[in-house]
Amino acid sequence: MTAEPLDIIVIGAGAAGLAAAAALGRAGHSVLVLEARDRIGGRIWSRHEPALPVPVELGAEFIHGASPETHEWLRSIGQAAIDTSGEHWSFVDGRLQRRTQSLLGEVRAALEAGDVLSRPDTSLETFLTGKSGRTLSEEARSMARAFVSGFDAADPKRVSLHSVAQEWGAGGMLDSSQSRPAGGYGNLLVALRAALDPARVQVQLQTVVTDIHWSSRSVEVTGRRLGEACRARARKVIVTVPLGVLKLSPQSPGAIRFTPALETKQAAFDGLIAGPVLKVTLHFRRPFWEGLHEGRYADVSFFHAPGKAFPTFWTTLPARTSLLNAWVGGPAAARLGDLPDEEIIRHALGCVAAVFSGDKEDLELEAAYLHNWHRDPFARGAYSYVAAGGARAREILATPLAGALFFAGEAADTSGDATTVTGALRSGVRAALEVSRHLEGHRG
Repeated sequence: MTAEPLDIIVIGAGAAGLAAAAALGRAGHSVLVLEARDRIGGRIWSRHEPALPVPVELGAEFIHGASPETHEWLRSIGQAAIDTSGEHWSFVDGRLQRRTQSLLGEVRAALEAGDVLSRPDTSLETFLTGKSGRTLSEEARSMARAFVSGFDAADPKRVSLHSVAQEWGAGGMLDSSQSRPAGGYGNLLVALRAALDPARVQVQLQTVVTDIHWSSRSVEVTGRRLGEACRARARKVIVTVPLGVLKLSPQSPGAIRFTPALETKQAAFDGLIAGPVLKVTLHFRRPFWEGLHEGRYADVSFFHAPGKAFPTFWTTLPARTSLLNAWVGGPAAARLGDLPDEEIIRHALGCVAAVFSGDKEDLELEAAYLHNWHRDPFARGAYSYVAAGGARAREILATPLAGALFFAGEAADTSGDATTVTGALRSGVRAALEVSRHLEGHRG
C-alpha cells in the first residue's frame, strides 16, 4: 500500500465496492480498493468450465425484480438478462406433482388478517404458533417455515415478522420477475471493472485488512498483503465487507479491528443476521430428468422436495444443460455446513436420487461444485436478514461515522433491495455520493 494520503480507501471489491469506486473515480477522486481475495466479485463468483455451455454460479445467480442498476451495467457491455420462468413441481406423497395451488396465498391472507404491520414486531415462528397462525393449515405453516429458510436464508424463530410480511405482501419481492444475466454474473464484474478509471482508481488484491484507525480528520488502514505488513492513509474509508465479517468480535480470526470501536453500530449488528446457504451444482452426464415419464419434466425450472435435506432444485432453463442446482438455506444449511464438502455433496445427490426414484450411481454424476460461504473467512454467511425488532438496523448500519467511515454492501442497502446484487450496487453508489458531499465540504 501507499504511504501517501488518498481521498478514499474502499474495503472490499464486491459489487458494492466496485460500484462505489467507479462513481468516485468519475467524480475525480483518488481511490484505493483493497480486496482480501485473489479475485474481484465477493459473493459473485462465476466458474467457467470448458465442458459446460453456461457458467457454474458459486454465488449470486438470479436478478430479482426490475433491478434497473443491474440491467444498466449489463447493457453497458452489450449483455442482457434471460427470463427464468418455468414450471414448478413438488415432491409430495412420494411422487412429483405439478403445483396447482399456492399455499403462500393462504399465509399472505393470514398476515393481512392479523394486521401484523400495525402491531409490535415479533418472529415469524411466534406468529405461526399464535392465534392468527393457528388458523392456517399445518401444511401452510410448514411451507412458511421452509420458504423463509430457503428464500431468505433465515431462521423462522429469529426473522422479523414485519420484514416477512413486507416481502411476501402484494408488490413485494415474491411478486417480482426473476432472471439471470446472460453468460453469468461474471459479466456484471466485467462491466464494473471496465468502469474504473485507471488514472484514479487502483485495485489491490490479496490484501487482508486487519485494523482501521479512524477519526474525523483521517483514516489509517493496516493489514497484510501476501504475508507482509502494509499500511495506507486516506481522508475517508468505505467499508463494504459482508455483515458476517463486520460482526466478528475483535479477537476472532479474520476480524477487522476498528479504533475507536463501532459502538454505535451495535443496534445494527443485533438487528441483522448473516444467513447461511448451501448450493451444490451437480453436473450429470445427461439431463436425465428431461427423459423421464415421456418428457414430463422437460420444461420444469424448479423442483421442490419439502422435508428433504436439500428441499429445492432448479435447472438452467431456458438453457438446456445437464446441470441441476441443489439448495438449502437457514438453520438446516447451518447444520449441514459444518460437514466436509464431500459429505454435503453426497447429501445433495441423495436427495436428487430420492426425488427421481433412482439410484445415485444410475444418475451418472460427472462433477459437483460447492462453495461454503458460511465457512468462507471473507464472507461468514450468504446474505443478511432482519431479526425481530430490527426494523431500523439497515439504516443504522448505513449511517456514516464522523464523516470518515462510510458503509455499503447488501446488508447496508436502505432502498428496499437488501440481500440482492442490486441492493449492493445501490448501496455502493449511495456511499460514494455521501463521501463526495463530505469531500466537497458539505454534510452527508
